[in-house]
Amino acid sequence: IAINHIQNKSFSMQKQPAMVLPGAVQMRIKSSQSSTGERLSQTKSMVLPEPGTLQNISLHNKWETILKGEYLNKAKIAEGGKKLRKNWNSTWAVLCSNQLLFFKESKQEAVANLKPGGKPDGVDLCGAVIEWTTEKSSRKNVFQITTPNGHEFLLQADHFPTISKWYDAIKKAVDSLSSGAGGQSCGRASLHRSNSTECLSRPTCEPTKPKPKETKSENRRSIMFKLNYSASDSADKNGVKNRLKKFISRRPSMKTLQEKGLIKDRVFGCHMLTLCERERTTVPTFVKLCIEEVEKRGVEADGIYRVSGNLAIIQKLRFLVDQEEELNLGDSQWEDIHVITGALKMFFRELPEPLFPFRFFDLFVEAIKIREPTQKVQALKKLIHQAPKPNHNTIKLLFHHLRRVLMKSQKNLMSTQGISIVFGPTLMWPEFESGNMEVNMVYQNQIVESILIECVEIFGPEGM
Repeated sequence: IAINHIQNKSFSMQKQPAMVLPGAVQMRIKSSQSSTGERLSQTKSMVLPEPGTLQNISLHNKWETILKGEYLNKAKIAEGGKKLRKNWNSTWAVLCSNQLLFFKESKQEAVANLKPGGKPDGVDLCGAVIEWTTEKSSRKNVFQITTPNGHEFLLQADHFPTISKWYDAIKKAVDSLSSGAGGQSCGRASLHRSNSTECLSRPTCEPTKPKPKETKSENRRSIMFKLNYSASDSADKNGVKNRLKKFISRRPSMKTLQEKGLIKDRVFGCHMLTLCERERTTVPTFVKLCIEEVEKRGVEADGIYRVSGNLAIIQKLRFLVDQEEELNLGDSQWEDIHVITGALKMFFRELPEPLFPFRFFDLFVEAIKIREPTQKVQALKKLIHQAPKPNHNTIKLLFHHLRRVLMKSQKNLMSTQGISIVFGPTLMWPEFESGNMEVNMVYQNQIVESILIECVEIFGPEGM
């Protein structure tokens, strides 16, 4: 019995766990037992704190070792390649070896108020691009930081030396990370255990937390952003150009589309010669219809060509004419005579070459400068008869119509000066503006006024 009691007691003592001493007590015991400083240093290097303790120590040392800290203006304009609304705010910036951190308060207050496990906003500088910019903001002294994952930040300060100092420091940090200086490789430093070849990775500024799994939309945005900055961007552009060239070479010609009825020739904006050839006439059909309708209703309306019509209705009329639909100017929707006169003036204004062709503009200006009246009229007559037949016949029809309008000037209150002011810039203008618009306008009005007064002498009686 005594022997069994002694065996059970010894067995129970073996099953009791050994008492674990705190790390500091272990350090003291080992240091007291060690005989040399070398053994003490080896013992200390073998004692590694727990991961949570390592995080707290690295975080504490981070604040102690940072030399830069200053208030800057920051705006985040993109996140994951998606553009954000620019919103400037003042922030306390702290530069680490591989990160740029942002706090709402200064360094001392940030350390005191940082919650356990809290993480400040920051920019990972590994692979980042930093450059000055004047397009992203109207403020001065602005540079942009773009990260590989599509985040974009703007930093600004009122004083250029301040922002220049930060630009240089961040640029140096980015270059150092990209070149792998100091044994670092994009945000990680190596910590070797003493008397061991095992390498422990430790963040230089903050511990790396596992990234949450990205959604498909975030992956798609990230992929598209990386594609935009990929090295094969130029090859993609060349591929797009080649495909566009092939498409253009295979597309049908304008003539083919017109024959199939897919594209119809316009009336407004069409060259006089082309329009008359298509209509097989020497005066555009729309011009004849407008003049006939105005004279049918009478030319006694107040300010018949001076007053503007409803632009929306004029555009509706223009659309119908361009679609070559059956047009009846006597319809009730065109009851306002100023709509018809406005559409006629718009037709002449939108000609690619004016009714008085470009090559005759300077010649008409020289003719109107002639002081002797008879010579002036003969010079104008000669130039008008030299114009192409569609232009000549249209000018003749129009000015005979305007002369009949002028004959009713007591009722419509349209004088020769009033008509010339309306139709001078409408019927002629130079091919290239020389900067003398006011002088040209004076000559334009004088030319139209002289032709209107000498209409019978230049064109002959009506019906000829």
